[in-house]
Amino acid sequence: MPRPKSTYGLETLAIHAGTPPDPTTGARSFPIYQSTAYVFEDADHAASLFNLQTPGFIYSRLTNPTVAALEERLATLEGGRGATATSSGHAAETLALFPLMAPGMEVIVADQLYGGTINLMGKSFQKFGWQAVFVDATNPDAFKRALTENTRAIFIESIANPAGMMMDLEAIAKVAKDATVPLVVDNTMATPALCRPLEWGADLVVHSTTKFLSGQGNAMGGVVIDSGEFPWFGNPKYPSLSTPAPEYQGITFAETFGDLAYTMYSHAVSLRDLGCTLAPLNAWLTLNGCETLTLRMERHCANAQQVAKFLDDHPAVEWVYYAGLPKSPSHGLAKKYLSGGFGSVFTFGVRGGYDAGIKVVEQVELISHVANIGDTKTLILHPASTTHRQLTDQQRVACGAGPEVLRISVGLEWVDDILQDLDQALQNATS
Repeated sequence: MPRPKSTYGLETLAIHAGTPPDPTTGARSFPIYQSTAYVFEDADHAASLFNLQTPGFIYSRLTNPTVAALEERLATLEGGRGATATSSGHAAETLALFPLMAPGMEVIVADQLYGGTINLMGKSFQKFGWQAVFVDATNPDAFKRALTENTRAIFIESIANPAGMMMDLEAIAKVAKDATVPLVVDNTMATPALCRPLEWGADLVVHSTTKFLSGQGNAMGGVVIDSGEFPWFGNPKYPSLSTPAPEYQGITFAETFGDLAYTMYSHAVSLRDLGCTLAPLNAWLTLNGCETLTLRMERHCANAQQVAKFLDDHPAVEWVYYAGLPKSPSHGLAKKYLSGGFGSVFTFGVRGGYDAGIKVVEQVELISHVANIGDTKTLILHPASTTHRQLTDQQRVACGAGPEVLRISVGLEWVDDILQDLDQALQNATS
């Protein structure tokens, strides 16, 4: 008799969670259910599904068996109660806030984030009437000072992209808990192999599954994972979850579904209306990617540690910001919150500023100049001219994407080959 899943190690869960052998065929590899719709047993069965009285599949915009398997696996890996997969990381960020926000409401946001997220929160969300209040990511008290009666969530990254800075998860979680607002943590850069934010007090975790979870740059996706512990029931701040839903026969999600309220709402309303559904093929590719997550992260982190030390000693490099270096301002927090390594994405500054940074990404040969992270291949980017170019100069500097900054996502190649390519590119760009 198999042991309860909670007793298995993370490596085992990354392989087995959510994917038992196919009950019909016995296939050990979980199938791709490439279907848009599912047959009802009769009219009563159809009605009970649409009323959320019976679990099951209706239409793949809401859920799909392959996608559901991935959701179970990712919820298990993060230690959450439920999960909702989405079509991209940005879709996950939007979906995470959708049950919480309303016109005029505010989300407090760390100022060190992926540039696309800053743009999404600071500009695009304004079209929904949602307001983003950006605060100093390094100072938990800044989050507390920003709280108002309109605050509905706090949003941070466990490891900031691109800067590589660690945020004080426990301290910021306490601010959120004291204010009775959920803390949402983007854990893309760390993955559950290194950090599980729910264990440090977060309420919701989001990922761009496009990155390390799938691992090969071939499957776009995102996910929102709910701890199942936030007190939605009777909470007037969150009427979507705490008041009757007329479209579902007046049920109150928090009352009817308990610790699955947020996840049920995300499927029944958020995916239904926003339509940002993950494709079954991408779910299947991500399921397969998860199976090697822990092994890949070991190699990613080991290679990154060597690359960071090499760059720190290189005459063409002004500075390196990697939490694995003892002199890093994030080293102490990283030792507290990360296990098994310090991540594989970090930034460094090239002597010669903007122009030199551009030259480096044009000179690499083995390393790919790509707007992505978390691939088996080593990737490099000049954020100021790409992912963060839509921001102001002040915003770029604040989030660690100044003119001289290069972001590297260290892959799984033989590390000496990575070092050789970086060396020749740096020499050619700064000579």
